[in-house]
Amino acid sequence: MEKNNLSRSTTMNGLPWILPAFVFVAGLIYYSIFYTFKLSTLDWNGLDPIQITVGMSNYDKAFSDWIFWKAIKNTAVFFLVTFFIQNLLGFIFAAILHSNVKLATLHKCLIFIPTILAPATMAPVFRLLFSPQGMLQDLSDTLHLGITVDWLAQPDSALYILMMVTIWQFTGMSFILYYAAMSQIDKEMLEASHLDGAGKFRTLLSIVLPNCKSTTVSLAMLGIIGSLKTFDVPYLITTGGPNHATEFLGTYIFKQGIRQSHLGYAAAISVLLLVLAICGAILINRMNKGGDK
Repeated sequence: MEKNNLSRSTTMNGLPWILPAFVFVAGLIYYSIFYTFKLSTLDWNGLDPIQITVGMSNYDKAFSDWIFWKAIKNTAVFFLVTFFIQNLLGFIFAAILHSNVKLATLHKCLIFIPTILAPATMAPVFRLLFSPQGMLQDLSDTLHLGITVDWLAQPDSALYILMMVTIWQFTGMSFILYYAAMSQIDKEMLEASHLDGAGKFRTLLSIVLPNCKSTTVSLAMLGIIGSLKTFDVPYLITTGGPNHATEFLGTYIFKQGIRQSHLGYAAAISVLLLVLAICGAILINRMNKGGDK
């Protein structure tokens, strides 16, 4: 009886501490989700007092919209390329800096600095760098290479430029997480592998990489969610062009909701984005659990 009273007392004492966070989450985040779903059933420009209910028509429109599918394709390619390259680089940098490297602190800062730069400040630099009147074009003219730098205006290359910018920016995040994960590996395990005759590369693949699996899974979840809601870099550098070659769900939602005042359609795409993000996170989590069995 005393244990039950103690348990209830502990629960009641803890309730005031979690109540503000619960109210914030339930009142702001979940309410916003349900309100967005409600908007997705309307044909409304956001200003007109008349709201026309159209049911699931906005979702039907999305499924038949080639730009919507183009944005999903761009997102998938963007995630696969950036996730593989930036995590590979982050893992390699973390492994190198765990060895005896001179000026290790300086190297850590140089790798991580791009992560904290605001896209609004770096996007104009990259836009100028890859423009026909930019620095790369000046370098090509100076060296008489005969190369015309108009890659942001070409549908085949613009998306890869954005991938390169993203990899440059977020490799530092992968590096810092892998570096922290490697710091938690038992040193006796590493010493045992050396005593067994395993070389550095073998130790890296057989000991270090498996012990960083949870970090890789976390980065995969963050990568899927981040790719789905990518907006700032594509919008600031290419605005989704040319010919929607760099269109993402975030940029398309902005154009439909803000520029063209199709608030209901933009809300429908937002709901689909949320569903895709949840499904992606669940898929990665289940793959991780399946690999542990």
